[in-house]
Amino acid sequence: MAIHMFFLFFIVWIIFNGAVTAEIMLFGLAISAGMYAFICKFMNYSIKKDIFYLKKSFRIFQYMCVLVWEIVKANFAVIKLITSSRYELEPVLIRFKTDLETKQARVVLANSITLTPGTITVTLEEDEYVVHCLDKELAEGMNHSKFVELLEKLERM
Repeated sequence: MAIHMFFLFFIVWIIFNGAVTAEIMLFGLAISAGMYAFICKFMNYSIKKDIFYLKKSFRIFQYMCVLVWEIVKANFAVIKLITSSRYELEPVLIRFKTDLETKQARVVLANSITLTPGTITVTLEEDEYVVHCLDKELAEGMNHSKFVELLEKLERM
């Protein structure tokens, strides 16, 4: 079972002690177990929540990796568009709606679009986005992007 809060307590114990000996580790294990038992009993924490947050943190890490990859790809696409003399840019404003339920997910999507070169989220009102794209090619599939798919998975958790 993944009990990451217990391990977090233990790692903090080791860091604060500044050394790793058998005695420090045994006391750390006991104190970490006691603190974990305390938060489970008195602070409405549980192993199920621990597992839930661990799964959610994996999804968030996955989202961050996809975001970085999309930023890199968009950088090369924008460089290609700008340096190409035979292609004329066609800026476009697009409107689209998403099925994202939470405000946090909608804001994360808006910020992810803005972080990606060649696109800027102009407005976000409820579930409707207005996005300025440097070229119409960059606007294709915006409402069904990997960002939306991953955020929907995060919401379903």
